[in-house]
Amino acid sequence: MAESHQWFKVIKQKEYLYVIREKLAEIDPRFNSVYTNLFLLIGSKSALLIDTGAGVFPLKPIIDKLIGMMDLKVINTHCHWDHVGGNHEFNEIYIHENEKLTISRPINITNLSSSPKDIVKCYEKYQFSLPPAPSIKALKDGYIIDLGDLTLEIIHTPGHSPGSICLLSNRNELFTGDTAHYGTPYLPKKKMFPEVLANLSKLINLCEKQQSIEIFPSHEEFGVGIELLRELYNGISNIENIWDKRVKNDFMRSWIIDDGKFKYDISKI
Repeated sequence: MAESHQWFKVIKQKEYLYVIREKLAEIDPRFNSVYTNLFLLIGSKSALLIDTGAGVFPLKPIIDKLIGMMDLKVINTHCHWDHVGGNHEFNEIYIHENEKLTISRPINITNLSSSPKDIVKCYEKYQFSLPPAPSIKALKDGYIIDLGDLTLEIIHTPGHSPGSICLLSNRNELFTGDTAHYGTPYLPKKKMFPEVLANLSKLINLCEKQQSIEIFPSHEEFGVGIELLRELYNGISNIENIWDKRVKNDFMRSWIIDDGKFKYDISKI
């Protein structure tokens, strides 16, 4: 419990919204991300946890302290290890139907065993294989999560992964997962860029219909504006023009391209 409180930083962003941060760079700096952001929303009837983090230390005691005996729903924005690591602590996890099977099995994280950070020894008790939650439920695009006075709509935004989702609240908050964030966004290979751009365009159009939209990405800065989506759209659209500046990232089996605003990590596979 003490280790969990030291590891997670809990920020009360609003009366009903907590940001729970962990330092991804302290687990493995080779992923080129400093922070992972988890989000806890508390409605009048139930609460929602968006992502369960890297699974280094127990997350559930932190959540229990914040919500007490309130009913809790848990959603993964996608299936990558740094977002599903604490899934096994919770009875039931929701994820997009494209990735239900993926998180129903243990997640192999043996690549972390070579991290320069000693904290990865915490994974030895799992043999570097993150256990799944007991029950996995599938989500579809357009699904509404009802917390009472607070609702969120699921928006399927494949690209970063086949089942990546964003969540749009009825209070003008957009939780983008890894679909859009500052820092080092991980992108699929170039031939899939049109799908990525189409999803960003969809999100931009949705946000333009809202007043004072706030965006809460799963990495780095949060509480940002629509400019994140516009800048990322423009940056990805321009990658072809700076393709000769790419450098290899052998650990991620990808290309890195830095345009001064973003440091894109582009898959080779």
